[in-house]
Amino acid sequence: MKKRILRTLVGVLILYGLVTFFFADQATEQTDAPAVFFGENNATQILQDSVLVSAGAHYQLSKVGMFFLGKHYRPVWAVPVKAKVFHMDEAEGGLAIEKLGGGMQTTSLTLTDSSGRRFALRSLDKDPVSVLSPFWRKTLVGSFVRDQVSATNPYAALVVAPLAQAVGVFHPSPRLVYVRPSDKSFKQYAYLFGSKLFLMEEKFTSKASLTKEFGAATDLVSSEEMLARRFRSSQHRIDQWAFARARLLDMLLSDWDRHEGQWDWAVYVQGKETWYKPVPKDRDQALCLYDDGVIPWLATRKFAARKFESFHASFHDVYGLTINAAFLDARALSEVTLTDFKRIAREMQTALSDSVLSAAVKQLPSPVYQLVGEETFAKLKSRRKLLVQVAEEYYSILAKEVMVPGSDAADRFVVQRLSQGRTVVEVFRMGEGNVNKSKVYSRTFFASETEKIHLYGLGGNDIFDVKGTAAKGSYVHLYGGEGTDEVTDVSSLEGWRKKSVVLDDAAGVKVKTGPITEVKLSDSRKDVPSFVRVRVRE
Repeated sequence: MKKRILRTLVGVLILYGLVTFFFADQATEQTDAPAVFFGENNATQILQDSVLVSAGAHYQLSKVGMFFLGKHYRPVWAVPVKAKVFHMDEAEGGLAIEKLGGGMQTTSLTLTDSSGRRFALRSLDKDPVSVLSPFWRKTLVGSFVRDQVSATNPYAALVVAPLAQAVGVFHPSPRLVYVRPSDKSFKQYAYLFGSKLFLMEEKFTSKASLTKEFGAATDLVSSEEMLARRFRSSQHRIDQWAFARARLLDMLLSDWDRHEGQWDWAVYVQGKETWYKPVPKDRDQALCLYDDGVIPWLATRKFAARKFESFHASFHDVYGLTINAAFLDARALSEVTLTDFKRIAREMQTALSDSVLSAAVKQLPSPVYQLVGEETFAKLKSRRKLLVQVAEEYYSILAKEVMVPGSDAADRFVVQRLSQGRTVVEVFRMGEGNVNKSKVYSRTFFASETEKIHLYGLGGNDIFDVKGTAAKGSYVHLYGGEGTDEVTDVSSLEGWRKKSVVLDDAAGVKVKTGPITEVKLSDSRKDVPSFVRVRVRE
């Protein structure tokens, strides 16, 4: 398999080199689009406080070049659109520069108003070559990666906001702006931002950004902070059903790049518990179209860069849409059942009426709508119809292997094996004398759907009780974690496989085994597989 992938990638690069050598410099035929103005005086004189400007005319290729490299959204990047000129001292009552951002692809600036609200100014055009090692950046690989920015719709985020609003998912409301050449209000960053199109949207990162849409929310935190709190105490809970709704919206939009850095979380205090609701951001990959050229089609096959799933009328590869989000999905969707997923999908289908879809697509700039508006509307209608089917497939991907983490406090895991391949898992907070307090987790698993269930005690002195007799059931792996843990397995299943597997250090656990118990104890805690709470992303 690895040799086949390598041969494919080498072939893609050779073909790309030939195409760029012979065809990339041949511009496409000129359209009847309005004139493009880049000079400050021309733009302001003709359109007063607005400009007509294209997001990326440099992505144009000849017809032969597009055959090999993809038509993508090149006409959308090239067509001039009307955008308001950005004035730092007027926007949102006056803004100040806080810091330069943008990670590895986007030129962005964080701005703040007088009340502490933060706003992001994010460039439409990207330079993703920095994700490559320095060796590759000035090679054909770097050129190919740069060119494939044309596969994204630079105005997609404008479509997302009305759809998110309709289905009850929090969202920013971006607007298109243009920064004048040598705008002195940008100070030392003027050379980076001048003469470019940007999307400006609020950053939901602090209490200052809690608008009325967030209701009784008390704060906004990052994914890293939310996960750290969740695993310290089970009194911190993720609204997994709200997250499932947001993820199905991602599926509808073919937005494959939904790693944990693409989310913030609204904080709600409910009695003794604190709940976290998802706030998605950064819609750079929504509505993307990668696979309409020979070379990118080869590069995005399942045996290569599978995650680059394209926006079509049908869903070609649901698994590809889950790859970048797998880490967060595993930690924030373990309690959502198939019935939940199907119910949420049906609710979304009802909320996303034709009029809602049409209004959302019409948020595209008028020249862009003329190019791709009707096609985008038709694709959204088709994908909406398939949403329940996609929810079922998404669930089946998640259900194959499930993690159920406890917390750093003392937790009791109760596992009961039942008929028809069912395995019920419940998690309780424990009080004094190891008495069960409130239930914090409950789900019934089916052996036909779930091969392995991983239970993580994390910190505290945890108790694992496994019981029940059945013909078949899922593997249950029990990780005690830190503290002194107790495992009692009195369950049984037909067959010779030992499906209750205990993994801990020898000094940290007491085990009472049964007929299907396998014990794997290590001399040192560091040799025991550990649960990754927060992932460090570069």
